[in-house]
Amino acid sequence: MTESLRDTAPHRKLTDITLGHAAERHAGNAGLHQAGEVHRVTLGSGGTAWLVTGYEAARAALNDPRLENRTGDVGGGRRMPEHLRRAMNSHMLSMSPPDHTRLRRLVSAAFTRRRTERLRPWIQRRTDALLDALDGEHEVDLIAGLALPLPLQVLAELFGIPEEDCDTFHGWTTVLTSSMVPLDRLTATAGEMLDYVRSLLDRKRREPGEDLLSALTAVRDGDDRLSEDELTSMLFLFLVAGHETTVNLIGNGVLSLLGDTAQLDRLRADPGLLPAAVEEVLRYESPVQLTARRSTEPLTLGGVDIPAGATVLVSLLAADRDPGRFDAPDRLLLDRGDNAHLAFGHGYHHCLGAPLARLEGVVAIGSLVARFPRLRLARPAETLTWRTSMFHHGLTELPVLLR
Repeated sequence: MTESLRDTAPHRKLTDITLGHAAERHAGNAGLHQAGEVHRVTLGSGGTAWLVTGYEAARAALNDPRLENRTGDVGGGRRMPEHLRRAMNSHMLSMSPPDHTRLRRLVSAAFTRRRTERLRPWIQRRTDALLDALDGEHEVDLIAGLALPLPLQVLAELFGIPEEDCDTFHGWTTVLTSSMVPLDRLTATAGEMLDYVRSLLDRKRREPGEDLLSALTAVRDGDDRLSEDELTSMLFLFLVAGHETTVNLIGNGVLSLLGDTAQLDRLRADPGLLPAAVEEVLRYESPVQLTARRSTEPLTLGGVDIPAGATVLVSLLAADRDPGRFDAPDRLLLDRGDNAHLAFGHGYHHCLGAPLARLEGVVAIGSLVARFPRLRLARPAETLTWRTSMFHHGLTELPVLLR
């Protein structure tokens, strides 16, 4: 199909591709793969955007400085009052170099790999405690029982947040990441969360500890340091993007393994496959479906010309099942070689928290499948409900039988 013909053909609705059951999303993406790497789609607002589904085009888009990142607009930030927008979205994902470079340097100085690795025994203890609580049950929801509480508890430990506030945080982030929440509710929720975050920052300045938030308030590079809006924005980003992504990683990973008993048996027989298994489930059911960009000047992606000022949506979910990049993309292969998936992005916006999410996935999934050898779905996979979000790709619940 030539570009002129594609551009004049009826555009598919983005919601028809990105909402619904995972099987429907993958089927829609498979059809798009046959038509090319980049496609015009209609947005719910009535406007249009360019949807990138091919792996090579997606990888190029994620690292192209002519495409400004808009995914960082946590909770519909650009629709909110200016003071909330500044306090929520003055972080790395909303910036390009050199501002992005400056922020990432400051944050990386506090959020080190060593700090993440020190959490491993703590994460194992928390995982074991959550599984202990499930051990006497016959049927449980693994989202509520493991995939959700574990990353919330990890973030609480990492940032020095009282654990009793975790449920409140989850309520806020659920609203801020939904695609179907009215603006007045988004604004009210963001305001509540911002008030809490500011009070928490004040406490850390008065009583600093060994946690990441205390480190972020103190980190300096010469005379440079994070501003108040940058601090609150980074905390919003970590709490919203950080825990939601890991919930989906664990939930999607367990579902994927339960759908392929041969691969699950291999993993149980050889726990050394766990790191590779986590990488494969990240590719197979990416916890993030879309990331958004806006073109600052005309460019060409996948042989398609895109004008300046256009909305460009990069489908990580589609790119990671591109048959032009991955052999047997719809199969779960725990020993897949050359698994350079895009689940955590690519280029200068590659997820800073990826090592922590991977660590949580390895500990949670490995401990679960070892603890419960009869683990299986309580309902057929096709009856499960997926979140109503164009950006996040995860289950609302995961009912399983333990015995």
